[in-house]
Amino acid sequence: MPRVALTPAMRRLTAMSALEPQGAVTSLPIDYDKRLMLFSGRATRQLGMNIADKLGVDLSPTKLKTFSNGEVYCRYLESIRGADVFIVQSTCGNADEGLTANDSLLELLVMIDAAVGASAHRVIAVVPWFGYSRQDKKSAPREPISARLVARMIEAAGADRVLTMDLHAGQVQGFFSKPVDHMTARFILAQHFNDLHIENLVVVAPDVGRAKLAQKFAENVGAELAVMIKDRPDQQQAEIGYVIGEVHGKNAIIVDDIIDTAGTLRAATATLREQGVERVFAAATHGVFSGAAFENIAATPLEQVVVTDTIPLRSDAPAILRQLPCADMLTDSIRRIFTDGSVSEVFAGENQLF
Repeated sequence: MPRVALTPAMRRLTAMSALEPQGAVTSLPIDYDKRLMLFSGRATRQLGMNIADKLGVDLSPTKLKTFSNGEVYCRYLESIRGADVFIVQSTCGNADEGLTANDSLLELLVMIDAAVGASAHRVIAVVPWFGYSRQDKKSAPREPISARLVARMIEAAGADRVLTMDLHAGQVQGFFSKPVDHMTARFILAQHFNDLHIENLVVVAPDVGRAKLAQKFAENVGAELAVMIKDRPDQQQAEIGYVIGEVHGKNAIIVDDIIDTAGTLRAATATLREQGVERVFAAATHGVFSGAAFENIAATPLEQVVVTDTIPLRSDAPAILRQLPCADMLTDSIRRIFTDGSVSEVFAGENQLF
């Protein structure tokens, strides 16, 4: 077997190794300071700016654009090597930016991939609104489980961790093999209604699937609970059958995780008024408000519809819509992830609603 010639540098290393005491640990001593860098996609840029302000950092610059053929482009404008990179992007549409929900999803993926390719230490996807979360199971033959597909895409792009809020269903967490930190806006919404001091209150779940959420919300505001029986003859169509619980003469808060076309909200409000409810309010974490949502809301006697800013509101939003900020909660969670602290302590373990 031919002998390998040693260079002078290799001879010095060999001699130094011989002088090492038995069992000594050899390593390269360096001073290393962790860096947190925060970026935002175009779908929720204002939310990203709010989080940056709470963290006391600048929102790091990126070049994001959509080519004339519809392809999405991303480039980080400064070095991110060795940094913990947090990317804030709800997978929602943004009319002001000319983005659809699918544009936002793809932009998130290319931002993750670019960060991995630029040697970031960790890449954390902050996705307050996780699009496709309602497609979490097969409701009919030959349907995809699209929420699982999106989870795999985010992981395949290179995300090390995901931070999200009020997933539509608990099993979506199981679609990831990477850690998922789940936030809830329940306490923010409940505090808002506590501050209104509404008497004779009942919290209403618009369907059986939201009963546990509504029960916890009712406990937070000190109210009774009622549950509606809902049927969906087709996608984005809702029919309310009847109400389980005493609602006559009371003031009701309809609590859900999402308001999309507001068809469920319109049907639920009409049923409650028929049952003798005096005042009706609505609360949800995510205000998607697609299609005829604002027309449906305008056709109801709702006094106030309260959502958070996980999704930006359109400019033509009606006056009864109230948007609550969630940047404080997300900032606290981001700080704890960066410092390897406990995220569940933010909610005292009460962040699992399923």
